[in-house]
Amino acid sequence: MDALIPGLADAPHGAQSHGAPSHGAQRDGAQRDGVSGPAGAGPVYVVDLATTPVRQLNVELHEPTARRYEVRNPRGAHAIAAGLRHPVAVRVAGHAGYYCAGMNELAEVTVDGSAGVGVAENIMSGTVRVRGDASQSAGATGHGGLLVIEGSASMRCGISMKGVDIVVGGDVGPMSAFMAQAGRLVVCGDAGAGLGESIYEARLYVRGAVGELGADCVPKPMRDEHRAELAELLAAAGLAHRPDEFRRYGSARRLYHFAAHNSY
Repeated sequence: MDALIPGLADAPHGAQSHGAPSHGAQRDGAQRDGVSGPAGAGPVYVVDLATTPVRQLNVELHEPTARRYEVRNPRGAHAIAAGLRHPVAVRVAGHAGYYCAGMNELAEVTVDGSAGVGVAENIMSGTVRVRGDASQSAGATGHGGLLVIEGSASMRCGISMKGVDIVVGGDVGPMSAFMAQAGRLVVCGDAGAGLGESIYEARLYVRGAVGELGADCVPKPMRDEHRAELAELLAAAGLAHRPDEFRRYGSARRLYHFAAHNSY
């Protein structure tokens, strides 16, 4: 039986919880020692957003006294688990709203549903997994870490990505990887028009059809090192596709510098 945060609920795991603890409150039975990272064993602490404000949840997650959390009744609330900086595991049991897991660092966040605009926006490290679909600008400006979207992502997925790895099990919408500077975007389905518009040095892998390539985005050869890194990304995402089913795209490097003839 999983433990609950004292003050949140006094019933076994699966019962309704009642409210968040005070900031930094000590929790009986919290396993803080001997656990390496978010996947470590330990009790699961439950926060019910039907009775607890998101702000109070995030205060707890910013200075955690546990390693594993479950967020119930998210009901599309915005900014769930935003700004995390510790190696905790957070499971959101339902759909999340805007900017879920934004600015994530070190944490492992799983959304058992779909996510709204800007999921994992500006992610620095750690892992964010969406088991459903994601709305616009998933992983925008991300510097590191891994974002996995098991369903499809809307337009501007990976916009201005700066080192994050994004793996999408389905399709991505138009203008994905717009101005993508670094990192890898893997699309296991189709990509909408404008893929890689004004791309810098990010690497794009698409298994399905591409509507239209954006300016300065061109097909690239798939060498052994690209197949190897793609295999690692697919394995990390838990997807069984073969690297030789994908095509690679990247920058033609024609738009790096401003030219006088482009001015008005």
